[in-house]
Amino acid sequence: MINETFLYVSPKDSVCPYHNLAREEAFLQGLLPGQMILYLWQNKDTVVIGKNQNCFKECRVSLLEEEGGHLARRLSGGGAVFHDLGNLNYTFLAMKEDFDIARQTGIILEAVRSFGIPAGATGRNDIEVNGRKFSGNAYYRTKGACYQHGTLLVSVDETKIDRYLNVDREKLHSKGVDSVRSRVIGLSELSDEISVESLKERIAETFRKAFPQAGFQVLQDEPEETKKLAEKYSSSDWLYGNRFDYSYQIERKFPWGKTEMHFSVIKGIIEQAALFTDALETTFPEQITQALEGKRFTPEAVREALFPFAADESTGEIVLDIINWIEESM
Repeated sequence: MINETFLYVSPKDSVCPYHNLAREEAFLQGLLPGQMILYLWQNKDTVVIGKNQNCFKECRVSLLEEEGGHLARRLSGGGAVFHDLGNLNYTFLAMKEDFDIARQTGIILEAVRSFGIPAGATGRNDIEVNGRKFSGNAYYRTKGACYQHGTLLVSVDETKIDRYLNVDREKLHSKGVDSVRSRVIGLSELSDEISVESLKERIAETFRKAFPQAGFQVLQDEPEETKKLAEKYSSSDWLYGNRFDYSYQIERKFPWGKTEMHFSVIKGIIEQAALFTDALETTFPEQITQALEGKRFTPEAVREALFPFAADESTGEIVLDIINWIEESM
């Protein structure tokens, strides 16, 4: 049961994605039972990719960095998004027993609806109005604690989205739209009252009222671990991943996410493997690649290496899909 709620609003000059993502993880590490934290923050000109995505396929990395933008990789799964100061990002953090996606999303919905906008949640990830998306969510969990974070589009700079993101046209087509611009909408287009600042205030108010039984506190100081964690988020290893020359590549779109696998195979042995996906589940890619490296590149050896992971309650079906896919591709 939630008995303490905390609000942290990032300072206006704190727009570095590495520091902001580090602060988010630090809050998660310090969370105690019965607590919920709402963290509001902004990034400046940043492409944020999911934990297991191939940055060079999702984003025009060189162009972004040449023009003063940032590439960032988050802990959660899901797809690539563009952040600028026309966006407001939010994170709900709670222990596993108190983590309630519907309740947390409801706080965002109530805040947006208070401006007279008939917003609604669709599926597990998106928040829309009249069929156009203004927020997407992703999730991360440890053994004890979890977070849900999302981006609220207040104003949309579609030129930068088109310039820096390699948009998945297949995904757009599946949603019956021809472009990113026709798929998304900025909230400021729907109400003259909405700005980043007014939205912050309304979300904070809605959050405080959502837990009348709990104490409420506005946090002024960030966790001490933030600076050290920021070094990880800005490191080349974290941002660009393990790069090697691929000798074999396969791609497929599954119901749970678009996925590609790369193998470096020498004398019939998988020397290195990489799995990139926009799936929301984040644990299975590393399990799979580690299990495959050093194994023979045969259907039998792949199944033997990966089948133990098929027993996992949350990702077992995904692993079976991947086993069958690799076997079919050989």
